Amino acid sequence: MSSLNLPLIGTIYAILLAIPLVLAAWRMIKGPGVADRFVALDMLTGVVVALSAVTSLATGSGAFLDIGLGVAIINFVATVALSAFLERKGRG
Repeated sequence: MSSLNLPLIGTIYAILLAIPLVLAAWRMIKGPGVADRFVALDMLTGVVVALSAVTSLATGSGAFLDIGLGVAIINFVATVALSAFLERKGRG
């Protein structure tokens, strides 16, 4: 039976996740509107959660999963708050 090299697999996935990270950061900087920039920020936090899971896989430490969970919770609250703000702004 062959054993998996989890640190190597984690490194490969982290490099692959760098591509959407850079693209979402570019969209956040160049976005034409506030909603576009916030969607890009939402994408960035999703990639950060995935990176924390990959880092947890590569290092064997579960603390990175807690970091990912914290980022996901903060992202959810921020998304709800901004959507409420944009809805009120549109009515005014």
